[in-house]
Amino acid sequence: MHDDTGYDDTEQIDLDLSDVRVGDEPWRQRRFIRCRFVDADLRGLVTESCTFDECDFTGADLGDSTHRGSAFRTCTIRRATLGGSSFRGCSLLGTSLIDCRLRPLVMTDCDLTLAALGRADLRKTDLSGLRLREANLVEADLREADLRGADMTGARLLNTRLEGADLRGARIGADGLVQARLSGATVDAEQAIAFAAAHGLRIA
Repeated sequence: MHDDTGYDDTEQIDLDLSDVRVGDEPWRQRRFIRCRFVDADLRGLVTESCTFDECDFTGADLGDSTHRGSAFRTCTIRRATLGGSSFRGCSLLGTSLIDCRLRPLVMTDCDLTLAALGRADLRKTDLSGLRLREANLVEADLREADLRGADMTGARLLNTRLEGADLRGARIGADGLVQARLSGATVDAEQAIAFAAAHGLRIA
């Protein structure tokens, strides 16, 4: 496989790839370490089992991109466009998504442990089953989001907007139940008991 980067399934380290172009073929099993994709036009990019470690996607256009089994670990994705993109079986461990255009966004069986999503707009997004352990969701807008079965253990949920969200089966710590805004959210019986206990109520 060959495209405008001039590389064929190779490891790329400390390169400025801001001018990289997306070819017709997917990027497969490539590894990028500390590479810069600042303001890169990556619209429509398809990656399969690629790895991006500590890469900078500030200002990049990743709209309508598709990622299958790829890892974006400790990357910076700031003021980027991801609308229309999909991530399936991907890891975004420790990655920061700040001031990004995210909707519409598809995420299936993805790991966002330690990801930074503060103030992210993910209204009405299907986030069911995702791993969001210790993620920063402070002031994120998750109104009417589907979070069924999501693992939010240790996630920072101060002023996170969860009004109208479906939280059935989601794992949320006591701090999150106190700090998040949960008006109108759908919960299961176990969560309702945990919510009451977190707010100092006694269950008779």
